[in-house]
Amino acid sequence: MTAEPKEIPQGPAVEAGRDQKYVAIVDDEAEAKLNGLREAHGATWDSPDDPHNPYNWSLTRKVSIAIVVSCGQLATLMSTSMMAAALNQIAEDVGLSISVTQICFSIFLLGLAFGPFLVAALSEIYGRKFVWLISNVWYILWNSLCPVGNNPGLMMAGRFLAGCGASAGVTLTAPIMADLFHAKDRGKSLALATLIPYLGPALGPIMGGLASQHIHWHWLFWILSSFEALVTVLGAIILKESYTPTLLRRKARAQNPNVYPENSPLTQQFYIDLFTQLRKNIYRPLRLLLTRPIIQFLAIVYGLDFGIYVLMLSTYANLWIDRYHESETISSLNYLAIAIGTTIGAQAGGHLMDYIFRRMRDRPGAIVTPEFRIPYMIPSVLLIPIGLVWYGWSAENRISWVVVDIGAAIFTAGCFMVGQGMLAYLLDEFAHAASANAATRMLSNILGFAFPIFAPSLYDRLGFGWGNTLLALLYLGLGVPIPFVLWFWGPKIRAIGKEV
Repeated sequence: MTAEPKEIPQGPAVEAGRDQKYVAIVDDEAEAKLNGLREAHGATWDSPDDPHNPYNWSLTRKVSIAIVVSCGQLATLMSTSMMAAALNQIAEDVGLSISVTQICFSIFLLGLAFGPFLVAALSEIYGRKFVWLISNVWYILWNSLCPVGNNPGLMMAGRFLAGCGASAGVTLTAPIMADLFHAKDRGKSLALATLIPYLGPALGPIMGGLASQHIHWHWLFWILSSFEALVTVLGAIILKESYTPTLLRRKARAQNPNVYPENSPLTQQFYIDLFTQLRKNIYRPLRLLLTRPIIQFLAIVYGLDFGIYVLMLSTYANLWIDRYHESETISSLNYLAIAIGTTIGAQAGGHLMDYIFRRMRDRPGAIVTPEFRIPYMIPSVLLIPIGLVWYGWSAENRISWVVVDIGAAIFTAGCFMVGQGMLAYLLDEFAHAASANAATRMLSNILGFAFPIFAPSLYDRLGFGWGNTLLALLYLGLGVPIPFVLWFWGPKIRAIGKEV
């Protein structure tokens, strides 16, 4: 909007007229949104300020939901890495080679790769709360069974199936925050939701080191299952359904049962409708992954980011045990550097992202697009190769633990800043946030499964210096260019496949 010429008087009547025009435009936009919801779901909110709309819930309720969901995700993300410091002991007790034990460690990520397809589909049919609760119970069951009898088959199957249940945390946390907070607050909402869980991959090995040295590694699984059970009970009480389509479908059914007739589970039609909806909703993330190049770009950069991160988690304890001759407990404390990097990246990064977004949005003539997230991501992607090289060559030359941990913290901060930026971009672009998130995370979790398997061979042959340099070059070649590509050609890439 251009400024008025100075010679034209700006009296109170003119200002009042302008304010009335602005209010009328805002009211028209709000009315159009409400009508659009009615057409899509058979009901709409009573007004833009309807207290039943999750956007209008009190901050206390929103924060309570964020904390509960975060605590649930904390336990499941700790499961990702908790075996790292106890791998040698687990291999000995279960009777597996180190390489096969490494597969037991990383197969959890394979569950995280494929679980989101079903979780996302069910959440878009039945809502967030029901699916979150059921998935937690599934995780508790299989995580508790993993160590029973020191059985290799049960350990492998249990880790995979527990990962499928744990995928609800990583799949639904961001969509729940998108249900509750507007786009302008997306950075702060993600920072709030990730404050606790992003510490999980760093705290898991610390817990593993303490358990393997002072009690028994079996308790790693049972302690986490007990904690998750407590969180699930709290979630059943505190969590409220936040998915707008589910809430409006319920409202439409209450107003007119014929709009969404509810079939009994005892009837054949119930299962026909269920599988029809499941097929449609499971197909959606696969379709997004195959037909939307923007998803493929995001999946590549996030996949490399996460794959290298999990590789580091799986080898960090052994670095300190083998090269620095530290005990399991002392070696696991170095994961605090990863926790520090995670906290800085997630918290400071989230607020920085909102600040940059507001500055770009407030420019004259600005039209808000997902590309407003890119200026935040560009410096973030550069931290990853810098941290990798710093950490790798410091460890190779056995420099003081402080220097090695600083490099690890820089790398980790970059990883989580990139992840947050990509996630915000995704939520800005896609209405079906859970499906888009599942599609993007599939590649990341497959790489998170694969990278730790070849980690021992990588460092045995190249050492930490050249091994991390190779990873840094891989990221520089494939990951770093993508934010620049999205900045210049993002709108064109987003348009491809949109009509499919």
